[in-house]
Amino acid sequence: MAERMAVDRSLAYQSGSTALFLAAASILVALGFQYIGGYYPCPLCFMQRYAYYVAIPALFAALALSSGGERNGAMLLFGLVALAFLANAGLGIYHAGAEWKFWPGPDTCAGAQAVSTAADSLIKELETTRVVRCDEASIRIFGLSFAGWNVIASLVIAGISVRAATAVRERF
Repeated sequence: MAERMAVDRSLAYQSGSTALFLAAASILVALGFQYIGGYYPCPLCFMQRYAYYVAIPALFAALALSSGGERNGAMLLFGLVALAFLANAGLGIYHAGAEWKFWPGPDTCAGAQAVSTAADSLIKELETTRVVRCDEASIRIFGLSFAGWNVIASLVIAGISVRAATAVRERF
């Protein structure tokens, strides 16, 4: 019983904890750039956050399952997180490619919005509407936009999640 109560320092737990930390740090950085830095995200940026919002509680649950000896559940969750971040990396590649004008972005990122019929309402909407285009990088840091950095973060977190899943399998 005391062994089970001790902190699990296995490779699976270390890898899962690292993935959880990186996922939480990444989304906190994105939120910081939005709310503190004033870089409002485009629709594709918002979509890329979904993986983080789902992965953080999933990684926490996978760590709990791993510590409790629930091998199959932990492996499944770590694997699903890896797949989510691989898909997120693909979305980030698409977004970065649209920013570099390799291909067009989606129509929803062109800034088109529903237009009111009343003139006074239209003027109010135009004054308060903030258009953020998906095909223009708002900032580049060391040559990469937020979408480019998301690709790197997603691939790293996916790889660490795969390592956590294989370590769970090897541990039991």
